[in-house]
Amino acid sequence: MKKYFITGLVILLPVAVTIAVVIFIVNLLTEPFMGLVSNFLDKAHILNKGFLFLSPEQLLRYGSKLLVLILLFAVTIGVGMVTRWFFIHTLLKISDQILHKIPIVNMVYKTTQEIIKTLFVTDKNTFKQVVMVPYPQDGTYVVGLLVREAPEACCKVTGEEMFSVLVPTTPNPTTGFLMMYRKSQLVFLDMKPEQAIKMIVSCGVIVPESENKTGAT
Repeated sequence: MKKYFITGLVILLPVAVTIAVVIFIVNLLTEPFMGLVSNFLDKAHILNKGFLFLSPEQLLRYGSKLLVLILLFAVTIGVGMVTRWFFIHTLLKISDQILHKIPIVNMVYKTTQEIIKTLFVTDKNTFKQVVMVPYPQDGTYVVGLLVREAPEACCKVTGEEMFSVLVPTTPNPTTGFLMMYRKSQLVFLDMKPEQAIKMIVSCGVIVPESENKTGAT
């Protein structure tokens, strides 16, 4: 009998303690708001009838507790989301401001930031093809980024299909010239836009890996 009692105590006591702690926490959280929520539900004639073995007063009390818990849960999540967003946003903003004020670093950071925005915060079909175009005269070529077909008005004037090409300047590729060429004038390169930008920024010092291998041999 004693063994059975101890076994039952080991099983039931943790459950009882857990329930008691949960009830204590629920009461601690909900009690300050019970009067306000209960008055609201009573005046709105919500939960003013009994249900099963619960009297109207009991149903109103338990319903108020449940509503308070739901509201507290929602408010807690909302505060957490706002705080996290505000913290991350503030941290990124402060970091951005600091990097913009550090000499030399700000030049690299601004340039990189503008390059990324130019390459990726644009239409999906823009700046995806690297080309060589004659500039400033025939026989001399520069590296450019194919934008898209030129406006129809420009094509009508020349009577030919024209293409818009962005020719970035060195070492700041965020500025450059928007030039228009016939398709026959375009020399398409097997080169990624990122590789072309690196080459332009480095004034030709950094070249695509395939060219390095070719030059080494």
